[in-house]
Amino acid sequence: MNIVEVMRLPLSVDLSGFVHLLQRLQVPHRVSEEGEVQVLWAPDTIAADVLQLYQRYPDGNADIEAAAPSVGAGLPAKGPTLAEQAKACKVTAFILFLCLIVAGLTGLGDNLVTISWFTFLDFRVQGEYLHFTPLAQGLAEGQWWRLVSPMLLHFGVLHLAMNGLWYWELGKRIELRQGPWLLLGLTLLFSLVSNLAQHYTSGPSLFGGLSGVLYGLLGHVWLYQWLAPNRFFSLPKGVLVMMLVWLVICLTGVVGQLGFGQIANAAHVGGLLIGCLTGLLGGALARRKLSA
Repeated sequence: MNIVEVMRLPLSVDLSGFVHLLQRLQVPHRVSEEGEVQVLWAPDTIAADVLQLYQRYPDGNADIEAAAPSVGAGLPAKGPTLAEQAKACKVTAFILFLCLIVAGLTGLGDNLVTISWFTFLDFRVQGEYLHFTPLAQGLAEGQWWRLVSPMLLHFGVLHLAMNGLWYWELGKRIELRQGPWLLLGLTLLFSLVSNLAQHYTSGPSLFGGLSGVLYGLLGHVWLYQWLAPNRFFSLPKGVLVMMLVWLVICLTGVVGQLGFGQIANAAHVGGLLIGCLTGLLGGALARRKLSA
């Protein structure tokens, strides 16, 4: 089964009612924005049925019992499986897959030799000390991947699990609404900015994880949704407050004092700020297109 394009419509067309109908019928689908148009995607096995359903109920004003037969026998009885969601959100799944691979290679932070492949600065171990290579020297040697690779590093199962779950929740929302390439670009941008913020704040040190990227995605979704509301960017109540409260708690230093390890606070703040900026720019542009 492949995910194929069902139809293209101008951004001025309100698809929210029809999308709600697809949700009620548990039809796997996604909507992305490409320039001045929005694209509806669905599995190839039911694409024709979804198009026919839209032709009959473009506003979604249909009773489930009346609409269900038109979707055809190929419609799954349940919502999309995890595998189907991963296929529809390829970049989200790919980044998480890379994190799992790196977790295995580095032993979740126990193997210093393999950790040094992904850190912001290369280092060598001498006794009980780590000696870091200066950033300028590393870049001069062509190690440009280090500007973003720390996002793949995680130190412990809980660190990986929590970051992975949040990246899945936030990443797939952006990929479904704005497309896979935009998500990939934002992920790399947020990683770059958060890593630079952490490096220039704390100096040469060992840090890693997706959390800086996560706060960037959160800021992006938050302000984009504020300016151009859309169901894909609608976060559960309390999520934004919880993550901002957690950021403040980490900034106080309490978490480190309780023995949970040092927190890359500068990465979190840097990620949040650049995410808010992209959310403002993207949301303002989307709002302008809708009102044009």
